[in-house]
Amino acid sequence: MAGEVSIIGSVILGLFLAGYLGQQYLPPPKPHVIGLDLGTTFCSVGVFHPGSGEVEVIADEEGRTSIPSAVTFTDMAVLVGHEAVDVADKDPQNTIYDAKRFIGKIFAPGLLEQESRRYPFKVINNNGSAEFAITANGSFTVTPEFIGSRLLLKMKKMAERRLDALVRSAVISVPAEFDETQRNHTIRAANLAGLEILRVINEPTAAAMAYGLHKVDVFNVLVVDLGGGTLDVSLLNKQGGMFFTRAMAGNNKLGGQDFSQRLLQYATERVRQEYGVPPTLKADIHRLRQAVEAAKLNLTLQPSAAIRVPLHLLDNAAESSAPAKVLFQVTVTRQLFEELNEDLFQKILAPVETVLAEGHLGKAEVDEIVLVGGSTRIPRIRRLISEYFGKEPNTSVDPDLAVVMGVAIQAGIMGGSWPLQVSAIEIPNRHLRKTNFS
Repeated sequence: MAGEVSIIGSVILGLFLAGYLGQQYLPPPKPHVIGLDLGTTFCSVGVFHPGSGEVEVIADEEGRTSIPSAVTFTDMAVLVGHEAVDVADKDPQNTIYDAKRFIGKIFAPGLLEQESRRYPFKVINNNGSAEFAITANGSFTVTPEFIGSRLLLKMKKMAERRLDALVRSAVISVPAEFDETQRNHTIRAANLAGLEILRVINEPTAAAMAYGLHKVDVFNVLVVDLGGGTLDVSLLNKQGGMFFTRAMAGNNKLGGQDFSQRLLQYATERVRQEYGVPPTLKADIHRLRQAVEAAKLNLTLQPSAAIRVPLHLLDNAAESSAPAKVLFQVTVTRQLFEELNEDLFQKILAPVETVLAEGHLGKAEVDEIVLVGGSTRIPRIRRLISEYFGKEPNTSVDPDLAVVMGVAIQAGIMGGSWPLQVSAIEIPNRHLRKTNFS
């Protein structure tokens, strides 16, 4: 018996040694499970590389690590991401965005109609569920999960091009407040794109994993996720490798788009003051909006930014309707940008205060403050959060990519990649409801 035990022990030791030597000297296998962040405004895809333990956010052909969550239907093709945005101003009624707001959601009577007024495309009420009316290449409707599937298919192809292999499995993130129906419709969108979803992970948990908080000794984590169109604040409690969402709050009508709109209104008024008429041509408005967005991004790094746009202004009151060609130029400062948006910035604190109150937690009891979403790059927002808590938030990870990096880590775990990571386990809280300030 002792001899048999010794032989078994030797075999097990041999297997461990073989695995160790394999990790050290054999080429690592290619990742076969991808991580997907299907965002409201932007989407990203990432992988965890076995052996090196590195997380890679996969770029498109132009080197961009995020694609806009927009799909445009034309008479010739279905355009996705940046290609859709490029033609959005020319064909707004057939360009669908913000589909994540509608996926798997049943709206109360009148609420969907109220929500649809925000968009240039037509939203159809199908027994409480949203569908989008398309008039390109005929007339038909598409569901939010179909829009999601086109975005996911685009990212699947990006991953296959980078890995030079077929991809069939994925881990995907969803907002913590998504109910079972919304999660199932998100999975259905992935299935339409030819993907099997191995696990659905909450976005705040994914962000915490990107920051490595699943491997360190912290207990209370506040995640502030401010993207292009929504604000989500989550209070997580962590014990060991388990995350429990204690409270959620947010504003689904507050984000980077609103900050850009304030700056666009300012620039439009400056055009009117300088030339007597505001820009009215679609091409002019599109160029001005792009210049404003670029200026907003530059102001996160610089104290001032220039807006310089050629315009073809049309004075309908004049006898001649020929457009006047002008070069509009204005310099905006960070201070001006902050003044234009200060009331919107202050709205960020309301859901923060709510999750602390509902989680029965004081400011000093928050161990880590994690920032997620591109709009948290804005210096005023970081300063606002820092002043509120009396300490600096954790900004060690690119806020645009925090969620996808965390999802990619979980995808590596699901795919059995090494070196092994500590997996995050989410404790479902089916009675928790998100407080919304919109």
